[in-house]
Amino acid sequence: MASEGNNYTPQPNDIPVPIVTFSRWLYALTLGGAFVVQQPLITTALLLIVLVSVFGGKRWNLISRIGRILFSKQIAVGKREDYRLIRFNNLIVVALLVIAQVGFVVNASAVAWVSVIAIVVASSLALAGFCVGCVLYYQFKLQRFRLLGQ
Repeated sequence: MASEGNNYTPQPNDIPVPIVTFSRWLYALTLGGAFVVQQPLITTALLLIVLVSVFGGKRWNLISRIGRILFSKQIAVGKREDYRLIRFNNLIVVALLVIAQVGFVVNASAVAWVSVIAIVVASSLALAGFCVGCVLYYQFKLQRFRLLGQ
């Protein structure tokens, strides 16, 4: 969801679209490459990077820092994504990568690689214009509203 949507006022914490796109490419290529070479340590490294950013915030987000350097000109004039949506998507990435790590540790590599490929597919779909995490986020918000009225 671009931040220009209905009744949404852009927030200072919103994430520039070039950084969102950069992270999607990074997830798709890095995890796709990890699958091709069957290297679980790559997934572990990415989990640590994303985990630090989820719990440490923008200040500790290595992907965002690199993206801000690479795409500084586009960021200055570009659109932004709702930071809550991006945080939700990152939590999904963390959850799937944790499942993968557990799978690797307990020797359930099929489960682990399915979790990794789920991220690759979701990132690729998002790059093509369909955000799976966005659909899940809005379903979550809708169900929460129906149940709790909030």
